Amino acid sequence: MSLPVNIRDLIQGRTVEWERLEFKKGWNPLDTLHAICAFANDFHNLGGGYIVLGIQERNGRPVLPPAGLDPDHFDALQKELLQLGSNAIQPAYHPIVIPYQMEGRDILIIWAPGGQTRPYKAKLGLGKSNKEYGYFIRKGSSTVRAKGADETELLSLAATVPFDDRINQRARVQDLSRELIGAFLEEVGSDLATQAATLPLVELGRQMNIISGPNEAPFPLNVGLLFFHLEPYRFFPATQIDVVWFPDGPGGDKFTEKTFRGPLPRMTREALDYIRRNYLNETVIKHADRAEATRVANFPYEAIEEAVVNAVYHRSYEEREPVEVRITPQEMVVLSYPGPDRSVRLDQLRLGRAMPRRYRNRRIGEFLKELDLTEGRATGIPKILRAMRANGSPPPEFEFDENHSYFQVRLPVNSDAIRGTEDDTDILKPESRPESRPESRPESDLAARILETLQDSPKSKSEIAAALGHNSISGAVKKAIVALLAEGLIAYTLPDKPQSRLQKYRLTQGKKQP
Repeated sequence: MSLPVNIRDLIQGRTVEWERLEFKKGWNPLDTLHAICAFANDFHNLGGGYIVLGIQERNGRPVLPPAGLDPDHFDALQKELLQLGSNAIQPAYHPIVIPYQMEGRDILIIWAPGGQTRPYKAKLGLGKSNKEYGYFIRKGSSTVRAKGADETELLSLAATVPFDDRINQRARVQDLSRELIGAFLEEVGSDLATQAATLPLVELGRQMNIISGPNEAPFPLNVGLLFFHLEPYRFFPATQIDVVWFPDGPGGDKFTEKTFRGPLPRMTREALDYIRRNYLNETVIKHADRAEATRVANFPYEAIEEAVVNAVYHRSYEEREPVEVRITPQEMVVLSYPGPDRSVRLDQLRLGRAMPRRYRNRRIGEFLKELDLTEGRATGIPKILRAMRANGSPPPEFEFDENHSYFQVRLPVNSDAIRGTEDDTDILKPESRPESRPESRPESDLAARILETLQDSPKSKSEIAAALGHNSISGAVKKAIVALLAEGLIAYTLPDKPQSRLQKYRLTQGKKQP
């Protein structure tokens, strides 16, 4: 069994917040039990966590190289964990346990996702006479017993599971796309990628925690359908991003609209790529008193990316309202429904200091972090503030009503960019550009060039890179190939062996040639 994440990145805290990681040099059954219970309760809806046995911890960080465990004891440890999950936690809870070798040492990784039947309580001691239980939660990077207000709040979460982590009984396991799952695992560098083409779909989904339910009646989770179904809007209406351009302002008679749908990563990337190609420009301002020119963008892309990704991450997929991006020559507005968590105050948000107590979509955030589309932990708003400041733009404006029924991010245009382009009307009228016309291709320039290289014959990644004039296989080329695989525009020549050194890529049948 393998994890659906890159384990080395996980241990280094690159894709998972440190508070979702706990390291233990050796096996302590009681401490481990309490940590499992805390992650299962998932008090802040972060998605549970990981306990790494065989790595010492110092100030919440791993000490490498690993201390390691004796692999001969792994079977006994796993049996003991199974008994603890059945007899020492109420209701019963069983984490996923994965042996792994790092730097020549054997370690054990315990993945404890947020549970479907919280709150959970664990025994306070493991002696035969000990029958007392307590509730445990995570506070920062520590496991603590929930008492007082924390215990009351935890009990109020009884049987409430975030929407993205719920079973969808209207769907079937076969609604999940093996190709999209394989492309995701390959992009994030998971060891599970090598098994994705051969494992039974139910087993693959269970290892990724996107399928749940009894063996006789398994169902996909909502997050699985949102990421690994080609048309998630069929299950969740209005799962889309609408980009609307008002050349004369929102009160004008003219506007153009483009809608993006599909799996969340593809939908988000295509919408951002479309905005970048059609609505962003950079102005070079020369100065008489110095040689260096100043470059300013009408809207900084980093701020737009954060605003759009945050909207996709934090919106409700139970509400039939799309994410909307409204663009005028004066501003860009990103609107989503509903608003932020009730704990967020508008004055703190405007200062970039708001910390929500609980996240609406714990699993969506987990997958977006693996794809490097978000960092999580309330970093989006501060990044928007920094990006606007660095570009010399007016500060962004954030808005939601007293009922938290919507959330709006307004990015004012940089006035220097307007002045620098007064004589170039095409720049502020994107519908006049070739890529904005209906007949334009949706693929990015790099993806289109890759498709052209495959017209004559299938090619490996290195052959594709060489045909593009690259000295090595860049990250951009890898991502473009993954995106083309996910879109079904190209396919493996060896579909049963996605990691084979002989693997090549070919155009799919019926693909319209560039």
